[in-house]
Amino acid sequence: MKVLYAVQATGNGHISRANEILPELEKMVEVDVLVSGTESEVGLNHFIKYRRKGLSFSFGKKGGIDFVKTIKSIKAKKFMEEVRSIPVEQYDLVINDFEPLSAWACKMRNIPCVSLSHQSAVINPKAPKPKAPDPLAWMVLKHFAPCIKSIGFHFQSYDTDIFTPIIRSEIRHAYIRNLGHYTVYLPAYADHKLISFFQSFPSVQWHIFSKKSKKNYADGNCWIRPVNNYDFISSFTACEGIITGAGFETPAEALFMGKKLLVVPMKNQYEQYCNATALSEMGVPVLKNLKKNKVKKIEKWLQSNDRIKVNYPNQLADVLGKLLSGFKLQKPATNGHPLKANSSERMLQTSQKAGHLVTGM
Repeated sequence: MKVLYAVQATGNGHISRANEILPELEKMVEVDVLVSGTESEVGLNHFIKYRRKGLSFSFGKKGGIDFVKTIKSIKAKKFMEEVRSIPVEQYDLVINDFEPLSAWACKMRNIPCVSLSHQSAVINPKAPKPKAPDPLAWMVLKHFAPCIKSIGFHFQSYDTDIFTPIIRSEIRHAYIRNLGHYTVYLPAYADHKLISFFQSFPSVQWHIFSKKSKKNYADGNCWIRPVNNYDFISSFTACEGIITGAGFETPAEALFMGKKLLVVPMKNQYEQYCNATALSEMGVPVLKNLKKNKVKKIEKWLQSNDRIKVNYPNQLADVLGKLLSGFKLQKPATNGHPLKANSSERMLQTSQKAGHLVTGM
């Protein structure tokens, strides 16, 4: 069986998960890899056969996504050219981690595409949601990378097709200790805003990991470093606690290690609001922002010894077995053949929908 594993590199979590999944998947099937996106600092430990620009969100400097910069970077024509350039018809199955190019290519060419992502769990009706709905964000999450079947990962197993997080090997087998410092990873905030805020706690040593800085430097009790996997894991596994966005992998790893955890969801990021809701239900403190009026809440958290430790077993073999069990080993009938002429109208309609989705984000 020949499989294309398609992963989005708009964040470190997708790549970290792929580094765990691919070695196990290769024991079962023949695998090629496609990567799209440009925002990850974590490297993929696998040969990448297809690399595309895809779609990426641009971070702002005040705690959210820079939608103006994001929209300016989107080119619908280029997106569709990249969609058409991916030879999904050469594969029996595409496994998709929220990667839009391969998902739309499969939809246009009737190739089976299965989602294996955190986003699949987020949109599950049984997963926690914030009280305030966001129909546009919901539409993007649901249609950004359309697939015929979904298996998801979340902080808890909210449904039969939702598994607990894949904890990367560097964390699962790490030497966990407490050297007293606090680790900070809030990539949507400018460095000077983080330094100004965390210097309000002069007795605390802060390790701030920055997507914007190119060099290491110290400013008072704040130690700033560019994001890289080795330094981050060294700080994270030895910290007293971590303050991070309400993404998925980093909070999950903090829970696994039993570290103190506080999350600040990225503004205008509905997926993070969903994660924050789930974490809040588990007892994790959530802050809307890092304004000065939040200093007392941070002080209370620093003084507390509240920790939530969750045992996340390694379920990867079971996950992949369940995913592959529904697909036959032979290639689909369309493999290696041009698309039929009578499908062109349907393809055009799908392309137009994709273009509308992209330009409307």
